[in-house]
Amino acid sequence: MQNIPISLQMFSLRALWETNPLEAMKTVKNAGYQGVEFYGQHYKADLYAALLKEFDLTCSGWHVMYGDLDNDFDLMIQRNKAVNNSLIVVPVFNADTAKEWYLFAEKLNSYAAKCAPLGIQIGYHNHAHEFRLVDGERPWDIIVRETVPEVCLQMDVGHVMNGGCDPVAELAKFSGRTRSIHFKPFSHELKFEVPIGEDDVDWQGCLAYCREKGNTRWLVIEYTPQEDPAGAVTKSAAALRKICGC
Repeated sequence: MQNIPISLQMFSLRALWETNPLEAMKTVKNAGYQGVEFYGQHYKADLYAALLKEFDLTCSGWHVMYGDLDNDFDLMIQRNKAVNNSLIVVPVFNADTAKEWYLFAEKLNSYAAKCAPLGIQIGYHNHAHEFRLVDGERPWDIIVRETVPEVCLQMDVGHVMNGGCDPVAELAKFSGRTRSIHFKPFSHELKFEVPIGEDDVDWQGCLAYCREKGNTRWLVIEYTPQEDPAGAVTKSAAALRKICGC
C-alpha cells in the first residue's frame, strides 16, 4: 500500500512562523512531518532553504497569490527554485459572476503553460464558496472543467464540507489531478476547531482516492484556529499517520 508523505501548511503555525521561524520548523520536525508548504512572502527564500536543510524537510508547495504571479513572476520563480519547489498553488480567488470564473480558469491555464518549461506546476486551492452557485454554476466545476489537466486541483476537504458537499464524492469526479491535497479537519458541530481524529471527515475515503486515483504526492495538513496550534498540528500528524497505517 502506498504511503504518501505528510506536509504541514505553515499558515497553521503563522503566529510562531512569522516571529520565530526556527522554532516553528523545529515544531514541524518534532511532530513527524516530512515536508512543509509555504505561504506569502514573509522571509527571503534563502532563509527558507537553510531551514529546510537544517531540519531535513522538503518543500511540498508554496501558496502564491495570483496577483503576485502577474506582477512579480520572475521573483516568484526565483524564490520557488531556491527551495527546490515544483508546485505553486494559487490559494484563493473569488468573483460574483461565472464569466469571471471562466476568465480565471484561463488565467490558471496561462500560468501552467508559462511555468511548465521551468519545471513548475500550477495548482488551485479551494474554499467553501466555490461549491455555491454563481449564475447557476458552481465555480469549482468551472475550474475542474475549464483548466488543463496539468493544473493541480488542490482540494481542501474541510472547506468542501463547510461548503455543504462531500469531499469523497467531489474527488470521484476527476482523477490524476490531485498532486497535493489539503487535509483540513472539519466538524459539523465545531467547524474547524478540531484536530484530525476529532472531526467528521471521511479520511479513509479521501486516502483511498489519493492512493488509487489522485496521483497524490503530498498530504498537506492545515489547521487554521490559533488556540494551541502546535499541539493541534502535532496531534493531527499522529492521527493521520495512524489512519494511513504508517
